[in-house]
Amino acid sequence: MWKKIKFYTVSTIIIALSGACLYLYYFGRREPVVRRLIDAPAVVKEIQQLSELVTVKYSIQKVIGLKEEKVPFGSEQVLLMVQADVLGGIDLAVLSTNDVEVAADGSVTAKLPPPKVMHVYVDEKQTRVWDRSKTWWTPWEGYNPELEQKARLAALEAVQAAALEMGILSNAQENAEKTIAGFLLAAGAESVRFERAQGGSSLGQ
Repeated sequence: MWKKIKFYTVSTIIIALSGACLYLYYFGRREPVVRRLIDAPAVVKEIQQLSELVTVKYSIQKVIGLKEEKVPFGSEQVLLMVQADVLGGIDLAVLSTNDVEVAADGSVTAKLPPPKVMHVYVDEKQTRVWDRSKTWWTPWEGYNPELEQKARLAALEAVQAAALEMGILSNAQENAEKTIAGFLLAAGAESVRFERAQGGSSLGQ
């Protein structure tokens, strides 16, 4: 009789210990899930740290010719070849808490400022006067030093216009959304969605 009781007691202890070991093996080693809590002001602050976010660069070459009529007669011409870099991006410093919504599930909806041309830089090494001339019958007229500067300004406007035609703003918008989405997801957002001014939207994840 005592042998049976002893046998059942020992068996029960062994089964209980085995069950405890199995539970600890499969469940005891799991680390607790930690979710970072975020809110709209925190998201805006995170995004504003990126400041003027430049997301795309176009390198464009333009040849500009200007002609200046002299008084009382004659003319002067300059042909300028300009190489310039056009940078497109978004000024995130103007973002406000009204532009960001954070849902209870951690998803973020943001309305970014519109993309714009941030800077236009002239590559001086690749920029030069291709040709400069004046009418031969007015030798007393000197070259106008301001004509080349006017050509440069006209070239910069032409370069920027070309970049806009090539779609630099839409490219800058897409790249900015990808960059900010990755930034916010790393900061703890569950998903990121962007609303655009025209009523469209895009998902960052």
